[in-house]
Amino acid sequence: MPVKRFDEGQISRRERQVMDILFRKGKCTAENVMEELPDPPSYSAVRALLSTLEQKELVTHTKDSRRYVYQAAVPEKRAKRTALKQLMATFFDGSPEKLVASLLDPGDQKLSKDEIARIRTLIAERVSK
Repeated sequence: MPVKRFDEGQISRRERQVMDILFRKGKCTAENVMEELPDPPSYSAVRALLSTLEQKELVTHTKDSRRYVYQAAVPEKRAKRTALKQLMATFFDGSPEKLVASLLDPGDQKLSKDEIARIRTLIAERVSK
């Protein structure tokens, strides 16, 4: 059975939380990850999550004495791009336009004038490239 790559498969909410911790902290032991997780599962469950992420080639580890030290094996930018594609596919029919329209819906969001101005600037910069 081939190993799933980040671009090919989905990761669970807990796996995403672990990846966020590794991106933020850089390198962590399973205990460090457990301390950072909201409503943390057991230590063995955290180790199982890290092992699953390793099998998916999203995480690597090195050995420091008797401890494993984990770090992300994919760049954060790539992970964010993949997560955004999954979000668009799941909730917005794969349409960036529908995603942006949802973000700008005044019924859902209360964006400040500054936030709207920054979004307009970002769009203008991308269009001019």
